[in-house]
Amino acid sequence: MSETDELRAWLIALRTPGLGPGGLREALVAAGGRIDGALALLRRQAAALDEGAAAWLDAPDEARLAADLSWLAEPGHRLLRCTEADFPPLLEAIPQPPAVLFTAGDAGLLLRPQVAIVGARGASPAGLAHARSFARALALAGFIVTSGMADGIDGAAHEAALDAGCATVAVVGTGPDRIYPRKHHALAHRIAAQGVLISEFPPDTAPRADHFPRRNRLISGLSLGTLVVEADLRSGSLITARLAGEQGREVFALPGSIDHPLARGCHRLIRDGARLVEEPGEVIEALVPAARAQGLELAARLGRPDTPAPAGADAPGDDPDYARLLAALGHDPATMDALAERTGLAAAALSSMLLMLELDGRVAGLPGNRYQRMPG
Repeated sequence: MSETDELRAWLIALRTPGLGPGGLREALVAAGGRIDGALALLRRQAAALDEGAAAWLDAPDEARLAADLSWLAEPGHRLLRCTEADFPPLLEAIPQPPAVLFTAGDAGLLLRPQVAIVGARGASPAGLAHARSFARALALAGFIVTSGMADGIDGAAHEAALDAGCATVAVVGTGPDRIYPRKHHALAHRIAAQGVLISEFPPDTAPRADHFPRRNRLISGLSLGTLVVEADLRSGSLITARLAGEQGREVFALPGSIDHPLARGCHRLIRDGARLVEEPGEVIEALVPAARAQGLELAARLGRPDTPAPAGADAPGDDPDYARLLAALGHDPATMDALAERTGLAAAALSSMLLMLELDGRVAGLPGNRYQRMPG
């Protein structure tokens, strides 16, 4: 089965009326992970899905599939499937995980430790300043700032991470080719160039109210913790925070004046058990152990049990792959692609190794998704 045929089969399945990610995952399990087998199973069961499922599976819209394949053929675009080794492990642990992610940018960033920063669309000037301050500090500390590219707090967090020369992840509630809100057209292009923009919805999917709660579960699910900067009591940010708690992730909230309506959502979160934070260092300190655990888990998943020990423990200086990676780094900054070429290691394995070396203080992440060996 060629790559184009496989992508086409995935796209047919993804666009099947009445299926959804859970149904597609069930079909894949029944078919041993093969999309062609899953499609054959779906054709046999089409009557139980939706009245339009059988017609679509028998005669899919070829123009629509051609447009999807054309989008995927563009540089930096990818269909990241749940059957692939570098599908984000944290998403596998959430209720109702997606079956695929459409990505524009560096999909390898999804394997790195992330912190979600969310909040009100109509944020106050102080709230926007706080979002920028926390995003910049967290990004420079090595965390990927993740948000939903909405107006207000989301946009401010993305921009601050990018302005610091760091990457950011935007999870959108439309197709990956649709910019919403339209004012963020330039921001979306910056994110795709310097970070990654992702969606579980196929190209040309318009914004719909029910898409954004679904989008929110991915923002919290990708992240080790979620920080709410400002939110009223009906804010979608509270949905993201609730989902983070249900997913077993940390929830942080900034307090505010009792007279400020956008502080009430944060105050409710704090009453319900969220961590009150006043400076970025508190978030960093709380999440570093989880980031280390994520690196170890990713290494084990990729078949690399020998990873650098946490800070303060003896480093595994005899590991040949780490020695090769450190030698490949040399003394000049290098990109992930360059390191993969020099070492022969897969990008997913490199992500895990670089994360552990960063946390161990032996490698520094630099603007432009580059890495440099530290002295000593």
